[in-house]
Amino acid sequence: MQNLLSKIYNPKDLRKLPLEQLPIVAKELRNFIIDVVATKEGHLGASLGVVELTIALHYVFNTPNDLLIWDVGHQAYGHKILTERRDKFDTNRQFGGISGFPKMSESEYDAFGTGHSSTSISAALGMAIASKIKGDVAKNHIAVIGDASIASGMAFEGLNHAGVTDANLLIVLNDNAMGIDPSVGALKNYFTNVKAGKAVSKTNIIKALNFNYSGPVDGHDLNALVKELERLKNVKGPKFLHIITTKGKGLEQAEQDQVKYHAPGKFDKITGEILPKKNVIQPPKYQDVFGDTIVELARKNKKIVGITPAMPTGSSLKYMIEEFPDRAFDVGIAEQHAVTLAAGMATQGLIPFCNIYSTFLQRAYDQIIHDVALQNLPVVFCIDRAGLVGEDGATHHGVFDIAYLRSIPNMVIYAPMNEIDLRNILYTAQLGINYPLAIRYPRGRGVTLNWKKEFKKVEIGKAKTLFEGTKIAVLSIGTIGNAINSVIAELPENEVGHFNMKFIKPLDEKQLHSIFKKYKNIVTIEDGTIFGGFGSSILEFSSKHNYKNKPIKQLGIPDKFIEHGEMNELLNEVYLSKKHIKSVLLDILTE
Repeated sequence: MQNLLSKIYNPKDLRKLPLEQLPIVAKELRNFIIDVVATKEGHLGASLGVVELTIALHYVFNTPNDLLIWDVGHQAYGHKILTERRDKFDTNRQFGGISGFPKMSESEYDAFGTGHSSTSISAALGMAIASKIKGDVAKNHIAVIGDASIASGMAFEGLNHAGVTDANLLIVLNDNAMGIDPSVGALKNYFTNVKAGKAVSKTNIIKALNFNYSGPVDGHDLNALVKELERLKNVKGPKFLHIITTKGKGLEQAEQDQVKYHAPGKFDKITGEILPKKNVIQPPKYQDVFGDTIVELARKNKKIVGITPAMPTGSSLKYMIEEFPDRAFDVGIAEQHAVTLAAGMATQGLIPFCNIYSTFLQRAYDQIIHDVALQNLPVVFCIDRAGLVGEDGATHHGVFDIAYLRSIPNMVIYAPMNEIDLRNILYTAQLGINYPLAIRYPRGRGVTLNWKKEFKKVEIGKAKTLFEGTKIAVLSIGTIGNAINSVIAELPENEVGHFNMKFIKPLDEKQLHSIFKKYKNIVTIEDGTIFGGFGSSILEFSSKHNYKNKPIKQLGIPDKFIEHGEMNELLNEVYLSKKHIKSVLLDILTE
């Protein structure tokens, strides 16, 4: 049995092999990915689907001199293994280990950092134009875009520009009809018809944009891939190669259930079966609290509509899509469109719940300001994955939403402390509001088993006193308040007060005046960035009302990008662990 992969340290070693041995490398590479991800977890299906493409690209092109960009990035595991990271691939996504996404500071083979979708074409075009300006006409620039990213607006902006240049740019469309969930939209239907050989129109869309189009090519046929890439390497101007792949290729279960095996957790590498978790009754995931509650409310309120940009499973809006397919919409990877679509619906009296991960809502910032807040439209932003998210790391942590939303006029921002709070604010929103409302909640499970309580209306801008104290007032927002409660229980009784502020905007100023007059020390705690965040709003309040000589200690995410790792490791890293919070409070008490 040959073991070619063990002899490949980087693409130079790969290029020494004869073409007929590449299928052996593909099999070994696929098995290597399966072996590691089965026990270490991570993104599986996308990388399995591009094994042959990965090998062909590094075999034909002179990487890293030729620049290769992987859109989104979770399809780049094979790329990492072939580019000097095989021996440390088992540290993938672990604290202190290699990133689960391409990262420029990690390797010269990672030409551009990616984690969000549809950036590859613009970046590769920028590199190609730079090469031309510098006179480096021999350098190639390749963008691999797939997992539904081609349908995003930014991808079309890049295509539109590239088509009127003579840039040495090759775009490879990895067409697997999947994102995390199945792809949607007219463009997906178009490519489906192209694959089927149907004459969908007189004009090929890509050719009409002035690209040299070729394909579709079987993305699992190494001979065909190498042959076509060798040909395209010598073609001048913008080129577009359309390849067909199967997400999860090589693992039967991953091919059959592509949604579940996008990132399946731990599984048996032989059978492919996902390992069962301990049968322990647990609180629900916050996404499921949203998903169940929105359906419950939609049954009674026909004005409710749901919107998500390509994350129906991850956001649990799938429950509403299944029950009310005419009132719930997966718009594809199009966050800007999702927000303005919601704005349009709101003008006509509907109640849009726009569910977007915190890190992806950043991509629609102008639409939040210009299309929603400026017109004071009652769009409800359900911001999932707020705060730290763990192993996905810096590209996916949702730590900026408080800071980037707080400065927007008309915006109301709420952070539930538990599942019941989340249910009640969703209920309150659909009763009727006349302003945009942002509700931020974290990835993972809540804290309450019996959470389906009777709905209660939330008083906007009202905080809640959890503990009264005599020396320190802890002001918190969101689910981190649960950890703070357990810390206070270990401290001297009645010395630390805890206030769940609930609303970052508007602040409960009546409660704050009472707190500032009573307590000598104030501590703010949040799972968002300190700069411009909740703690900053408390400092602003103190300054505005001239509370002199009032010590205010801020705990939150420091002014740096936080790397990947398990949640407890990251909380230690940013000094938000229970241990650190307790230490801070004890230090103040003993001053």
